[in-house]
Amino acid sequence: MLDTLVANAQLFFLIFARILAFLQIAPLISSNSVPQIAKIGLAFFSGFLVFPWVAQAGYPLPDTGLAYAMLLFGEALIGIIMGFFLVVVFAAFQLSGQLFSLQMGFGASQVFDPLAQIEIPLMGQFLNLVAMLVFVTTSGFQKLFLTGVLRSFQALRASDLVAMRHDLVTTMLLRLSRLFEQALVMAFPILGALFLVYVAVGLLAKAAPQMNLLVLGFPISIFVAFLLLLMSLPLLVEAFQRVIDEGFALLLQILRAGSVGS
Repeated sequence: MLDTLVANAQLFFLIFARILAFLQIAPLISSNSVPQIAKIGLAFFSGFLVFPWVAQAGYPLPDTGLAYAMLLFGEALIGIIMGFFLVVVFAAFQLSGQLFSLQMGFGASQVFDPLAQIEIPLMGQFLNLVAMLVFVTTSGFQKLFLTGVLRSFQALRASDLVAMRHDLVTTMLLRLSRLFEQALVMAFPILGALFLVYVAVGLLAKAAPQMNLLVLGFPISIFVAFLLLLMSLPLLVEAFQRVIDEGFALLLQILRAGSVGS
């Protein structure tokens, strides 16, 4: 096996470039808390496992160094696109948390996300952590490597990017709009309840002007939001699992659309 790997080093570097670029962007693994040497080693061993299948299926290699460099760049670009799409899946959870975080009065509470290396609202970070827990407990890493590594080589090659560029952009925009639609759907129950709370507070303010309902409205909205979040958390976990599974399914559809378009 090692002799075959050395004899086909050009093909192995193409596989390695896609997997390494994918691991640098993919959720959880792309965190700075994961050592870079671990990512490189994981990409190397993943490429070592995928290499026999790719070599058996056949992968045409160019004759010139410039064409090979462009092919290497294309493979890395495919890994970046796949990792970016999965990051957007988790961004949908952050977005749903940010939508009602502002409404419940936690808009100014920013916490540092060690994975994304940015500051996000408190509730967005909470839903992001719940989504990561769901991702780990539902065999997310197995799906990550099966979809992002093995099936990506089965569906798409770097030489197909030029022919599929228009279909790829259109398909990604449609799929990403679907993910943000799901983020809004997950946030609407709490947003609707907070809207009713604000309407009730407004009516009480008109009926009893002597009461300082502007000050009382903030703790009421926070209490109602946390109560609804506690009651709907089991349903949110199931919704997160469906969104993650659908994210992997949409990623496969994008790859297959690219292979068909080529």
